[in-house]
Amino acid sequence: MDEIIGRMLEIIAVQTGRVIVWLVSFGNWRGEPLFGDEGRIYGAAGALSFVRDGRRVVTHTGLFFAGVFFYVALFAALIYLAATV
Repeated sequence: MDEIIGRMLEIIAVQTGRVIVWLVSFGNWRGEPLFGDEGRIYGAAGALSFVRDGRRVVTHTGLFFAGVFFYVALFAALIYLAATV
């Protein structure tokens, strides 16, 4: 049961990271497909992003980090707002 919840949270973080990367790059960068091996084939080992066909592609790990960073920043902002009100 814990593994299922962990996978669901990971998918939520990756999909959030995909949206954040798309918004920050104004649609110029894209995320690796959810169940794709594009990062393993074209990127270096442990890379957070790589260039393919002239376009930046963010790997699964990079999307996960972006999503987690977004939720940490959101949580910090909510704590800050709660403390100042």
